[in-house]
Amino acid sequence: MKTASARVDADTEPRGPSAVGTEGPIAIGESDPSFLANLGRRVREAREQRGMARKVLSRTAAVSERYLAQLEGGEGNASIILLRRVAVALGVQLSDLVDSAEPAAEQRLIRRFLGSLPPQRLEEVLRRLTQDFGQELAVRRKRITLVGLRGAGKTTLGAALAKALRRPLVELDKEIEREAGISLSEVFLLYGQAGYRRIERRCLERVINSQQDMVLTVGGGIVSEPDTYNLLLLNCYTVWIKAAPEEHMARVVAQGDMRPMAGHVEAMEDLRNILAARETLYGKADAVVDTSGGSVEKSFAVLQQAVAAG
Repeated sequence: MKTASARVDADTEPRGPSAVGTEGPIAIGESDPSFLANLGRRVREAREQRGMARKVLSRTAAVSERYLAQLEGGEGNASIILLRRVAVALGVQLSDLVDSAEPAAEQRLIRRFLGSLPPQRLEEVLRRLTQDFGQELAVRRKRITLVGLRGAGKTTLGAALAKALRRPLVELDKEIEREAGISLSEVFLLYGQAGYRRIERRCLERVINSQQDMVLTVGGGIVSEPDTYNLLLLNCYTVWIKAAPEEHMARVVAQGDMRPMAGHVEAMEDLRNILAARETLYGKADAVVDTSGGSVEKSFAVLQQAVAAG
């Protein structure tokens, strides 16, 4: 996807320590390593989940790559103005990066309880919460949604499943283009990633409210938007269409997009990082279908079993 570029001014570098802190005023020159390390981790995770290279974020936020590297590494005090630019470019609230407010007692108890569970039990907890507080499973199963990165096989498998189930196939990317009246790449150029995500959320809400039965395919980055992804999980039966990084790349090239080959080594590394950053998010889906090394027919058979078993 293309992103809008922005001029990086020479004076956008932080010129001294800031007074950012969590408890009371911090003296000039004093730092908070723990806070800065946590802040850097949140920025890095948000960037990786969105599949944004640091260079792209640098252009979009109009801050230098050196500043971003320091920020993500927890090595430099963050200017609030520059940090706000980074938040806008990532499409998140500034509070998502810096909020250190004390949670309510119920939230603390819930976090403590969840923290005491082994990782393999968390998926079970999520399924039960979805069942108890989301739509009933029978209702969600009428809206089957395929998630995953481009090249996994969502469109091909989605079309086959829609035909087999005699349900309409809805592609959220096309709904976004229809609402905006322009192509996806132009949406990014005109509105940036944050604007694109707002349109994506609107279109998803409209589709869910208007379609009782459907097979839906969505963009791979939707999982990095918590509110939008939760809306999907609560109202749809989701299936992660998974593939190995090499197969993602090969299938994208086979579709006629040769851009990844221009910097193949770097592109493969970026792809692996995106998959790693999103693995936990994709893992929240109701079912997983791994298309690696399999034919379309074999993958479709596995998908049918996953849908029937749900």
